[in-house]
Amino acid sequence: MSVEKDGVSLVRGLSLTAAISVNAGNMVGTGIFLKSRVMTCNVGTPGLVMLVWVVAGLLTLAGALTYAELAAMMPEAGGEYVILRRAWGRPFGFLYGWTIFFVARTGSQAALAVGSAIFINILTGGALSHPFYTLHLGQQGISFGPLQLVALATVAIVTAINCLTVAASGRIASVLTGIKFALLAAIGVGAFALAYGSWSHFAMSGAAGVCENVSPEARGGLAGFGAAMLGALWAYDGWNNITPLSGEVRNPQRNIPLTFMGSMAIVAGLYLFVNLAYFFVLTPSQIASVGVSSSVATETVRRFLGASATGFVAASLLSSSLGAMHSSMLANARVPFAMARDGIFFHKLAAVAPGVRIPRNALIAQGLWAGVLALSGSYDLLTDYVIFASWLLYGLTAASVFVFRRRLPHAERPYRTWGYPVVPAIFLLVTACLLLNTLRTGPVQAFSGLGLMAMGLPFYLYWTRRNPS
Repeated sequence: MSVEKDGVSLVRGLSLTAAISVNAGNMVGTGIFLKSRVMTCNVGTPGLVMLVWVVAGLLTLAGALTYAELAAMMPEAGGEYVILRRAWGRPFGFLYGWTIFFVARTGSQAALAVGSAIFINILTGGALSHPFYTLHLGQQGISFGPLQLVALATVAIVTAINCLTVAASGRIASVLTGIKFALLAAIGVGAFALAYGSWSHFAMSGAAGVCENVSPEARGGLAGFGAAMLGALWAYDGWNNITPLSGEVRNPQRNIPLTFMGSMAIVAGLYLFVNLAYFFVLTPSQIASVGVSSSVATETVRRFLGASATGFVAASLLSSSLGAMHSSMLANARVPFAMARDGIFFHKLAAVAPGVRIPRNALIAQGLWAGVLALSGSYDLLTDYVIFASWLLYGLTAASVFVFRRRLPHAERPYRTWGYPVVPAIFLLVTACLLLNTLRTGPVQAFSGLGLMAMGLPFYLYWTRRNPS
């Protein structure tokens, strides 16, 4: 059992397989389909692209190993919110939870819902393309039609699925993750088995590629390598998705570290395999010249499926988006639940549904807000803005391992970060570099993200005055 509320508690119903599926399923979204083109433009050669995927994977693993110690030490619903609250104080915990609920995760869920609708539209030959009407607000138009209805229906269906028991949701996550991994693996296997390719492509350069919408300043040298790293890290994002579900993982002291390490190994291996397939089938120049309206995956599959490639890749993207959305909604509803339980969010979100024993109200509230963001069409802008704030909070969470090692040296630690203090220090150094680079290249986005996070402060003051304890 985990968290008690009015005599009803959450239950530890996630097996190790389900936990790995939730974490890996959230990592694999659209990045593996889309980022290889830009990364080839950034660094030029297949060897360097593969190196970027490896380095980004190792850096992400450093963060995962650090989080594993913290989550196994405090296996409670809410994840980072609980860690930040105990390490740095209640305001930091609240601002993390506010950012996650208000923009970061719900905005991502909205984007995945709209993306799923777009892929369904492709599979149905454009049947969802014609809006009922378009509302013009200044220079921005907000459309409403079949596409938006399907996106809202997707949010509703995934929310309803996650209102089942956590064990059932975990099994569904395992199925969805299995489907998306099978489709991705099919791209790689089909490329090597059926397409006409050559290993000589790995000795070529993509410098002559068109590189549509890729800045010349982000091509070659350290700047290009850094830009490619950002793309790869974005594709690995979601590596910490199991943390909010720590209170519902069976045998958490053993399974949480294994979840972080297992999911990272599976996803990194899959990413490297698929990228090898891309470069085996296509030359670097061909990859760099793929238009922004297509994807490297589509062009690769076209070599062995012909005209059916678009539909196959759209189906793969649909399964990938649905799997990532399901995992995100399952895990991140536990953050507002934990905040409400502590009296610093809407108190009804702390309710645990009897029978199924899941935070149903928090799930429904999350789904409603994700639906609002999906209709607004502003989710991409909002999530771009909070990347800086999110990584700032990731860094503070990872730094908590040093705080707890000093403050609680004798506390029970079922898992200790491998390579401590070097591994967490490397992760913090990379995080600091990313934050400084964002401040330099996108100060408007960085400060806008901090502003969105700071908007939570009046609500924090309101709730803490009502619940000073």
